[in-house]
Amino acid sequence: MIKVVLSSIIDIISGGTPQTSIEEYWNNGNIGWLSVTDFNNDLRFVYDSEKKITKKGLNESNTKLLEYGDIIISARGTVGALAQIGIPMCFNQSCFGIRGKKDKVDNDFLFYALRNYVQHIKKRSQGSVFDTINLKSFDLMEIEIPKTISTQQKIAKVLSDLDAKIEINNRINIELEAMAKTLYDYWFVQFDFPDTNGKPYKSTGGKMDWNAELKREIPEGWEVKMLLDIATFVNGLACQKFRPKENEDSYRVIKIREMGTGFTENSEFVSTNIPEKVVIHNGDILFSWSATLDVKIWTGGTGALNQHIFKITSNDFPKSYFYFELLNYLQHFKMQAELRKTTMGHITQDHLRQSRITIPTLELIEKLDEILKPILDKKVKLEEENQELASLRDWLLPMLMNGQVSAGDVEEQLGMVAEESARYV
Repeated sequence: MIKVVLSSIIDIISGGTPQTSIEEYWNNGNIGWLSVTDFNNDLRFVYDSEKKITKKGLNESNTKLLEYGDIIISARGTVGALAQIGIPMCFNQSCFGIRGKKDKVDNDFLFYALRNYVQHIKKRSQGSVFDTINLKSFDLMEIEIPKTISTQQKIAKVLSDLDAKIEINNRINIELEAMAKTLYDYWFVQFDFPDTNGKPYKSTGGKMDWNAELKREIPEGWEVKMLLDIATFVNGLACQKFRPKENEDSYRVIKIREMGTGFTENSEFVSTNIPEKVVIHNGDILFSWSATLDVKIWTGGTGALNQHIFKITSNDFPKSYFYFELLNYLQHFKMQAELRKTTMGHITQDHLRQSRITIPTLELIEKLDEILKPILDKKVKLEEENQELASLRDWLLPMLMNGQVSAGDVEEQLGMVAEESARYV
């Protein structure tokens, strides 16, 4: 291993921003324009961005285009967020693009070396040196790398194969969620559930009744009620009031941030001496009702629910039904916010009482649950597997980087756990 100054082995690419006042730069754009929110997660590659820019805007600004495999690192605010580029995209001034010099370092290895170093960057960013990362910062960063490119590539392959397996699982889960949602919509939104002859109910003339409250027709025999009639909404605790004492057992706290990213080293802790109703396990349904409105099946491990999030349960209906029913109604809440051109703020019990949903017969709900439950269970298992793979990767990362273990030894032990690296576009 040799110690090198980071700036000596990389090309650094600065970002820029076209004039936001010129609409033609942004309207109907198809080039991703990255900000840190697009890649501030644990995933290796970033493939998409919320904002798009036109080719004209790219040509008439000082922003640069990053290519597949280039590295992007956040330099301001959330310092040290890291990803590799999955498809060509540009980026703003709050980030730097990094490309390893071909005769000095393998770019995939460089990504993992930086991931190993990024904890140091984050710690320094809280002090006086790296409040932000600038060009001079790269002259202060030193990392250890193997002397040969081939050794670097072997290390990168071990870690890349684990990330490839994580990515495959993520893509499977996207498909599973979409498939389950399509079935739910077909049965309970379009009302084309199988009739007694196995034909789509509404499309083949199934009897519909006019509902004055909803001002539309619904299948005969269905009821109209509120969300509170199908599920119980249990709010979390003000967990700061239940801090664990020294040497006391504890849970990590699930806040809105954790709903999006899972537990991190910055997650807070709470005493295990809290009501069981706010203890969360994998497979529980969570609904963040303040500021960020979201519904999610939790898979991050046992934790304690913070306030501003509901745990959703039901004694009368299967989980697949109230999960998709709430997910479907969430769009109504968001639409209300869009019409008011503001954020919803938060969902109150009054909003839940004012909600109106159609409720099929329990027999029909249970029939669909027989199809949806295995799909959702599979999704949970794959996300649990990803947690284990990510933990294994993060455990191996520093040991591979400092030479405690060799890539060859690790490959032999991993066997079929990981997937061959692939380019996902």
